[in-house]
Amino acid sequence: MLTEKELNTTSINEALPRVSEWKRFQRVFFQRKLVLFGLIILALLVIAAIFAPLLAPYDPHQINMKESLQQPSWDHFLGTDLQGRDTLSRLIYGSRTALMVGFGSVLFAGVIGITLGLVAGYFGGVTNMIIMRIMDALMGFPMILLALVISAVLGSGIHNVIIALSVATLPGYARVMHGLTLTLRENDYILAERAMGASDIRTMFRHILPNGLPPMIVLITLQLGALILAEAGLSFLGFGIRPPDAAWGAMVADGRRYLLLYPLLSLAPGIAIMLVVFAFNLVGDGLRDALDPRLRGLL
Repeated sequence: MLTEKELNTTSINEALPRVSEWKRFQRVFFQRKLVLFGLIILALLVIAAIFAPLLAPYDPHQINMKESLQQPSWDHFLGTDLQGRDTLSRLIYGSRTALMVGFGSVLFAGVIGITLGLVAGYFGGVTNMIIMRIMDALMGFPMILLALVISAVLGSGIHNVIIALSVATLPGYARVMHGLTLTLRENDYILAERAMGASDIRTMFRHILPNGLPPMIVLITLQLGALILAEAGLSFLGFGIRPPDAAWGAMVADGRRYLLLYPLLSLAPGIAIMLVVFAFNLVGDGLRDALDPRLRGLL
């Protein structure tokens, strides 16, 4: 005969069946239509960046003054700019710049910021004070202002833009990872690991870091959209990608003088920036819900 406690436990287990993490993630992540819309936009962005030489109808750097400021036509679907360059071709090649800056900055800032936050939160004491005070000093400046100052010192160019944006966004990763580490290091399995004589490196990178990755993945996804927007802002102000390379922000800046007569020169890259940032935010929200620990293990 089963006791009342065993019957209640059996009923709960039958009511709340446990499933694999991947199945739960798929159901929560893909059930939202807006997330799917964001994934489609990002997929188109990646395809355009990879196959830009095949998709672009013209050389984005070729100057043809005879076709300067052409209206949209069958030859030039989005018209041409002041130098006679095809707007659609430059828009397609601009997706490469956006992805390179976004992922390059996230990779650089994420690796350094997560490592610094992990070290500061795990060891504490003087190490924590030094690292986090430096991060606080960097956070005292608005992200775009700090990136603008660094970019002005280093000069324009895609590599300098990546460095500027990485330094400007590094404190965010460090602060979040620092808070997660302070919480995770007090868990019983971490204390048991340390009591068994495990090294600090093993404890940090084999146990604390993997358990702190889900929130960091969400932060990285959301930061991608912000970084692409920041790069567009720097290029718009003349501190970003140097011409003749195609950059959406620079295209918006070049077309603003002809906004009334040739609105697509600024409108097309502006819409591209808006859609990509919107898509990254949608995917980030979907990841946040799918990785929510309160839903873990349940359908």
